[in-house]
Amino acid sequence: MRRVLVTGGAGFLGSSAVRALAGHPSVEAVVAGDIREPAAPLPEGAAFETLDVTDASGIAGVLARHRIDTIVHLAAIVNPGTVGEDVERRVDVDGTRNVLDAAVTAGVTRIVVSSSGAAYGYHPDNAEWLTEDDPIRGNEEFSYSRHKRLVEEMLASYRRTAPSLGQVVLRIGTILGPEVRNQITALWDAPRLLLVRGSDSPFVFVWVDDVVGAIVAGTTGTATGAFNVAGDGRVTVPEIAQRLGKRTIAVPAPVLAGALRVGRALRLTVHGPERVGFLRYRPVLDNTRLKSVLGYTPTMTSREAFEAFATLRYPDA
Repeated sequence: MRRVLVTGGAGFLGSSAVRALAGHPSVEAVVAGDIREPAAPLPEGAAFETLDVTDASGIAGVLARHRIDTIVHLAAIVNPGTVGEDVERRVDVDGTRNVLDAAVTAGVTRIVVSSSGAAYGYHPDNAEWLTEDDPIRGNEEFSYSRHKRLVEEMLASYRRTAPSLGQVVLRIGTILGPEVRNQITALWDAPRLLLVRGSDSPFVFVWVDDVVGAIVAGTTGTATGAFNVAGDGRVTVPEIAQRLGKRTIAVPAPVLAGALRVGRALRLTVHGPERVGFLRYRPVLDNTRLKSVLGYTPTMTSREAFEAFATLRYPDA
């Protein structure tokens, strides 16, 4: 019977994980830790604690009070560019270090960490399908990708120095769900979908319920290691445009980089030329290990997840 702390437990993903874990037969107690109050009443068997991952002493107190043996670490800045980069680093990198330090000191035996496909980086020589054996090369110029790389390097260090803390690292693809609104879905609202010339910019999608399913499997199971979390297959930007009844606009990479550089200088956009790689060389995740080792098979393919999202978001398309 596990006693679980979910950091970011009042957020979009965390609240769903709390509900799923509270109803699991091998979970004795769940604590939702967050700087925000939960938007809805917590399920039976769950408690709330105000928790800021940038406050190391606060984390230690929660672990002790609730006799936590398992942590699901979801607290992160999910929309980069909406806050300063220093805040992003304090939460994503320094916050993770605080959680890991507190976990080791408290004798926590298992931690599930939400990483991202962005940890692999956006590179022209990425494998067509990235597996967990491929190197972590998060781009230095793209803060979100860089921070995911730094966190994964930190996790690797703790695997050497604190082997009693079993790690499950979930490298998650693009999450879709009924309430999802982010910088990626905003691209699809445009009259024409942006495409970097010479690249189909494929996406791997995963429905939010499948992310929660992977979190539960990682929390309650015995397998450890890194796992790509995505639905089977991939969907390209031209395929997305066709489904939405829109056309694409293909822009040469140097032209797009120049436009973004000028736009950011004039404060017309928070995005700079580093976003060209983000649009051009998307990591495409192989989910074989998720299914064969962690034991979780997504209920939706990438295409089915996008179709479900498109049906809800664009009912007239």
